[in-house]
Amino acid sequence: MARPALVLGALVLGVALGAGFWLRSPAFGYGEPIPPRYTCAGENLSPPLVWGGVPRGAAALVLAVLDPDAPGGTFVHWVAYDLPPDLEGLEEGASRKLPYKQAVNDFGRVGYGGPCPPPGAPHRYFFRLYALPRALGLPGGVGARRVLARLGEVGALGEAVWMGTFRR
Repeated sequence: MARPALVLGALVLGVALGAGFWLRSPAFGYGEPIPPRYTCAGENLSPPLVWGGVPRGAAALVLAVLDPDAPGGTFVHWVAYDLPPDLEGLEEGASRKLPYKQAVNDFGRVGYGGPCPPPGAPHRYFFRLYALPRALGLPGGVGARRVLARLGEVGALGEAVWMGTFRR
């Protein structure tokens, strides 16, 4: 089943959903509030994530956390890339000790930056896991938007999505 392209600023990522590819967090339900410990209002830890059904032929995974409701356009909170395809999840706080490549997020730091919207309406935070036919071939610590642009060039075999909300 085809999915419309994801528009991220000037980046367009065309993605086809892989049958049975899934992602979830045991810390919060789909569309439910993200607990404060995973936000700037708490410990700013990356939440635990689990996944399965990685499409056959996947050689690498990319995890991106995006806020499309940010005032200046989609805000990138975290991108971890070239994760091994046999990885089945990440524990709470994994971004602080992840042995895999992570990009510089829109906070200007490598790793995870939790939800931290301005006071007011809740924002949606999309955790997107992409299965790739090959690794991106970028060094660690590059800008998140460069990683996402490279993701668009390589193309994905599948995408799994989990979404939570947060309001200050």
